[in-house]
This record gives sequence, C-alpha cells and structure tokens, in this order.
Amino acid sequence: MPIYTRTGDDGTTALFGGKRVLKCEELVDVYGSIDELNSWMGLIDSGLKTQDLGIFQKIQEDLFTIGSTLAGRKSDLADIGNRVEEMEKQIDEWEKELPELANFILPGGSTDAARVHLARSICRRVERQVIALKQRQEINPSIIKYLNRLSDLLFTLARIINKDANVTEIIWNKRKT
Repeated sequence: MPIYTRTGDDGTTALFGGKRVLKCEELVDVYGSIDELNSWMGLIDSGLKTQDLGIFQKIQEDLFTIGSTLAGRKSDLADIGNRVEEMEKQIDEWEKELPELANFILPGGSTDAARVHLARSICRRVERQVIALKQRQEINPSIIKYLNRLSDLLFTLARIINKDANVTEIIWNKRKT
C-alpha cells in the first residue's frame, strides 16, 4: 500500500470519524504542532548521552494519544494523568542536583540542552494552541496540565544536561538602556 492517498490534494484532511476539514483549520494546526513536538522528542531521545530515560517513548506515545483525541478519537486519558505524576517525580529528583534559580536563564548551553530548550518552546506553543482551541471546543483539562508539566520537565532536563556537561548556565541580565 503506498503512503500517498491523494485525498489531501485538495487541501483537506480527515478527522477521526471521516469528517474532512481544511488543513489550515485551527484543530489541524494544533495536532500538526503536536507532531512537530513529538519529532523533537524523538530527536532528543536519540541524542541523549548523559541521561537514560525510558520516559521519552512514553511521552511520544502520549503525544500521539493527545493528538488523536483532539482529532476526535475516543481515548482513555488516564495514562496522561499518571505521566504528569511521573514527570513531577523526575523533576523533583533533578532539582535536588541543581542550584536554585533566582533569575531567568538564557536557553542554550550545550547542543543537547539547546535542542531540549527548543522542544520546550514548541511545547509551550502547543499548550497555547490547545488553550485557544479550548475556547471553541471541549478539551480534557488533563491535556493542558500534561503539556504544562512536560515543558517543566524539558526545562529541568536542559539544566541537568548542561550541569552534566559542565556548561555554565547564562543568567539573563536585564540591562537598562
């Protein structure tokens, strides 16, 4: 079976249940951004040398579940809530190893940490898009909570990666002009 179906050649795509919508609709944009985030999660997982985290594949599966749920698939989101707890536990463990933050830090540092910061900013965009979509349709609140915690996990992971690579975080120095 070929990958192409030609059904989207007119600028539409199918939601679960068969309804066709324009590819530029807000909902399609949201799950397209979720797909982008998922790809970045795969890149991060494939390149991590300092961390051995089995959580990334789970997160990728969660992101597929979230995207398909938004597209109309009936899904059990119980694992999403459980994963929030897992992420919080991981964040708490990492924070024990990190200096407390009193200021903003600039995203970057090592190449791996910079990739994680990029994924974090994409996650924040997805969160904003889902909240905007929530103004038009019902959204399970666990999805927003999940995305919020995932961005926290990514932020903390970037800090841990820089610490393990002996890369000093750059504190944002708000200069008066």
